[in-house]
This record gives sequence, structure tokens and C-alpha cells, in this order.
Amino acid sequence: MADVIGQVRDAAARVAAGYGLEIFDVQFRREAHGMVLRVQIDRPGPSASVEESVSVDDCAHVSRDLSAILDVEDAVPTTYTLEVSSPGLDRPLRGENDYRRFTGRRAKIVMREKVDGQGFFKGTLRGVDDGALLIDADDGRRHRVAVEVITRANLEVEF
Repeated sequence: MADVIGQVRDAAARVAAGYGLEIFDVQFRREAHGMVLRVQIDRPGPSASVEESVSVDDCAHVSRDLSAILDVEDAVPTTYTLEVSSPGLDRPLRGENDYRRFTGRRAKIVMREKVDGQGFFKGTLRGVDDGALLIDADDGRRHRVAVEVITRANLEVEF
């Protein structure tokens, strides 16, 4: 299974790069209706505004080209459904690079240890300083959260 994901990731990265995109995640799993190969693409850059985010056309182009390559390379040894999508408006944040990239955006972070008496914060990301995420939380205070204690972080959808 890991070998299939690696081959798909390599092929998907080549296709995505041709459209100025990158791979966010690749999953291959059994679901109720059979095997699903899920590829999430992203647009590199400092933010994810509507104008800069992945479009339906981007997903369609990558899906079409990747499907053809996977068929030719016979990379997936079973019948599957290919899904190409973006990480979404409430995308997961994965470490310091994402915390920097989305500085100024609202997020929710969950920690495995309490920080300032709390197990999670919602607020505006203010960057990273010396291995700690800075977040202006909804409680009106700025908190320093060591990156290594964050178990989950997602952007919040802003309207």
C-alpha cells in the first residue's frame, strides 16, 4: 500500500507542478463503495484567498492528466475511484511553514498539554517565534504555544 501511495504521489507531483500546484496529501483506502484514491492539491503561496485557492478547473485538469498517467504506468493494482480536491477552506495546518503561511488568518489549535490553562485556542495566527506558535486568541490575549504540543490545527472558515 505504501508503495502505491509513493508512486501516486510522485506522478501527482509531476502533474500538479505543470499547473503551478503542489501535492497536499495522498490517501488510498477501502471505503463502502470500494477503493478510493484521494489526492489533495494546493496552490503554494502566502495565503489561501478565494482568488488564490485551488479551483474546480485545477482539480479537473490534474484528475484528467493523473488518471491517464496512472493507467499507462499501471501504478494501482486494483480497481479504484480517483478523487482530486483541495484541502478545503478549513484545511489542516501542518507545522511551522503553514503557521507562517497563514499568519493573519483565523484558526483553531488543539494541544496535548494545557497552555495557559486551556487545551485549545481559537483566534488569529500571528506567526512563529523560536519554535512557538503565536496566536491572538478570542480571550483577548496573545498565547505562545510550543509547536511540538500541537496535535491538530485547522483554519477557520471566515465569512
